[in-house]
Amino acid sequence: MKRKILSISLLSVALFFASCGSNQNNNASSVDSSATERCTNPVIWADVPDLSMVRVGDTYYLTSTTMHMNPGVPVMTSKDLANWKIVSYCYDILGNQDETMLLNGKNTYGSGSWASCIRYVNNKFVVSTFDNVTNKTYFFTTDNPETGNWERHEFKPALHDHTVMFEDDGHVYMINGNGKLSIRELQPDFSGVIEGTEKVLIENASKPAGDDIMLGAEGSQMFKINGKYYLFNIVWPRGGMRTVVCHRADNLFGPYEGKVVLQDKGVAQGGLVDTPDGKWFAYLFGDRGAVGRIPYLVPVEWKDGWPVFGVDGKVPDELNLPKNKSLIPGIVDSDDFSGDKLKLVWQWNHNPVNELWSLSERKGFMRLKTDRIDDSFLFSRNMLTQRTFGPKCSGSALLDAAGLKDGDVAGLALLAGRFGYIGVKVENGKRFVVAVNNQFEEDYKPIQKEIASVALDAEQVYLKADCDFENQHDKAVFSYSLDGKEWKNLGDTLQMVYRLDHFMGQRFALFNYSTKQPGGYADFDWFKISE
Repeated sequence: MKRKILSISLLSVALFFASCGSNQNNNASSVDSSATERCTNPVIWADVPDLSMVRVGDTYYLTSTTMHMNPGVPVMTSKDLANWKIVSYCYDILGNQDETMLLNGKNTYGSGSWASCIRYVNNKFVVSTFDNVTNKTYFFTTDNPETGNWERHEFKPALHDHTVMFEDDGHVYMINGNGKLSIRELQPDFSGVIEGTEKVLIENASKPAGDDIMLGAEGSQMFKINGKYYLFNIVWPRGGMRTVVCHRADNLFGPYEGKVVLQDKGVAQGGLVDTPDGKWFAYLFGDRGAVGRIPYLVPVEWKDGWPVFGVDGKVPDELNLPKNKSLIPGIVDSDDFSGDKLKLVWQWNHNPVNELWSLSERKGFMRLKTDRIDDSFLFSRNMLTQRTFGPKCSGSALLDAAGLKDGDVAGLALLAGRFGYIGVKVENGKRFVVAVNNQFEEDYKPIQKEIASVALDAEQVYLKADCDFENQHDKAVFSYSLDGKEWKNLGDTLQMVYRLDHFMGQRFALFNYSTKQPGGYADFDWFKISE
């Protein structure tokens, strides 16, 4: 994997929002106007980027990017393409480097595990991904994704944004690249690349989108349909928007011919899936501000052996699928922490330190403990997170701060490159409810500031964060309550921003860190999420 390519990919995201902001409403529909229960785009209004999908029988399986969160590579299932739930993760952690453990001032924000690929071969599910911190490519296999029993295989180097093709003769190939796409054969046990098999597959896969390209063709996804090979890539012409390019060939090794198949709303990067009754859809994502990169479905017809995307070439607002309901509880959910295990909606920010969190030390509470001193919220270990979602959402928590020591800070955050939180700080033996954010900058670097503080005489306090992502408003307000009924806003409105330093949508987070002495603990009685 070349760092130069990764840097170009990251840079391109920042420029996207200006190019697509005025093109987000389209009334084209693939549904009969008499229908009453319709699936609407986006299908999942939450950060589920770099989708890969496969259908097995009547069940669809989806994987997506994880970045610096663990456990990693979520596996989601659906019976109707419209309503999804998380059923497992492919791994708990990938490595114990300083970066992944938030040690010695290092972190893996904006890096980690990226685009995955899911396949179903010989009655087994196979998921591959890569990690740009460990510099490895990974394969995970299982008979049943819902059991979570994934077997792991790995090799160097990390092959960025790859796709895997299993041929009928048992050979396995991997395709990846940026602009120039390469193919190589893999060992059948996924232990590495067979030496001497790498070759250029397409010299300039960006060409169908023009000559002035800002982001070269990447995010490869390959499919074999009716004997032909179809390769999909995301391309970004300079001054334009993210675009879907398709190449096809009669032979895996080419020659390939290519064309643009979608250029609308910046919705791109993904592949194809069919339904049991023969319909076809493209699964893609669109950058939508601070909520993240969110999934869209686009109907596909076939003409002269080419997939034709959209309704009159546009991404429809409505689809001929069952109504997509709330993301609760399949993708986000409330938790009273009464179980023996965390719900699948939760992920840790970086690697967890398992001795420093507990669901059993105080039954019915999530206890977060400290063992070191930190001067930044972003280095809080055992920060427990889940997605925010649009168009509007609210997250609240009940915190018992009795176990906090002098200098401890614990509470509810909105985690991203530009973060904010409301919590309890102990200073000189006294408790305060504080509001903090880092939307301030010095020398173009964000810094966290305490912007409001009120004395707290109680041990318990209710905390809340309300998010508005509608039309990319991307604003949040924090509030607190002593009785769970009367709420008081604290601090300024947080202007949320999608930043490249995290490369991830805003997340709710429960946290506890110490600025003076380790050994304190925060007890969270519950977390509640609502639309």
